[in-house]
Amino acid sequence: MADTTKKNIAVVVGGYSGEYDVSISTGNAIYSNVDRARYNLYKIVIPRNPKAAWYHLIDDDKQIPVDRNDFSVTLSTGEKIQFDLAYISIHGNPGENGVLQGYFDMLRLPYTSCGFYTSALTANKGHCNPVVRSFGIVEVAKSRLLHRDQVSAFDAEALLREFKLPVFVKPASGGSSVATTKVKSREQVVQAVEDAMLEDGNGQVLIEEFIEGREFNCGVIRDAKGKLHVFPITEVIPHGDSEYFDYNAKYNGSSSKVTPAEVETEVSDRIKDVSAQLYHLLDCRGVVRFDYRYNPKQKYLYFLEVNTIPGQTPESIVPQQARAAGISTADLYHMVIEGALAAATR
Repeated sequence: MADTTKKNIAVVVGGYSGEYDVSISTGNAIYSNVDRARYNLYKIVIPRNPKAAWYHLIDDDKQIPVDRNDFSVTLSTGEKIQFDLAYISIHGNPGENGVLQGYFDMLRLPYTSCGFYTSALTANKGHCNPVVRSFGIVEVAKSRLLHRDQVSAFDAEALLREFKLPVFVKPASGGSSVATTKVKSREQVVQAVEDAMLEDGNGQVLIEEFIEGREFNCGVIRDAKGKLHVFPITEVIPHGDSEYFDYNAKYNGSSSKVTPAEVETEVSDRIKDVSAQLYHLLDCRGVVRFDYRYNPKQKYLYFLEVNTIPGQTPESIVPQQARAAGISTADLYHMVIEGALAAATR
């Protein structure tokens, strides 16, 4: 029987996107590191197939169905588990785009991520970029959003007249650089657009100018007392076959992540200040990572994207930044949980 003196936390993993395996790794890290003396943890899996049943995966790999009417689990003993909090660790659809957030909102179940609207907005880069640009606090790369019907009639020559190569072609709502291509020649354009459209759940493709420079990331979290923590920034330096922070660089070791970044203090402070402002202006919650490119010749800082469900394995960027700030990986997870529980009572 579950200890009724402790909060029941559902660690929600999986999802429908190409980031399924990344989500499983994030969820496993959270599940393994959170203090069981403080919380009852339950791993909830949303399978790749949207039509498949959700289930609670217990430690002997037995699957127990989730009742989606109230997001509960009934154990073999007959005990019904109702959750106090959902720790969303799904990257992409449906955990990072507002779908799960809307479902939990209807059930009045607190969760660890940004709310429905912020999640939906920031998940689509083509919609988020104009909003960030309107704030006037950071540069945003020139881009064009293509919808499904526009993709079918796509004119590569028109693109090359509008953008100078190289350009990035990516799913508008994708993450982990899945189906993202750095296009260097006309011959690559059509295939890159088709690949991105197939990965994006809404068939939307973002074409974005290439920004020369260095890539930096900054994690931000609000704790249970309402204090905002802006972590030391990280520089990502791709190497080997990776020319940018692609999937291989992120998850297969083809990059170096330097935390704190070896950069001028004024640049680091600028990135941290913009990140804190964006966290507020976009109405973020939980732990969030902001990604940037910095052009040292022009001294321009360019916003790339917001990750409202950033990777949270010990090797991921945000946990590295937290450790650089004196916060262990386990304590980072506890901050996320306690922050969400406290926000739900405000």
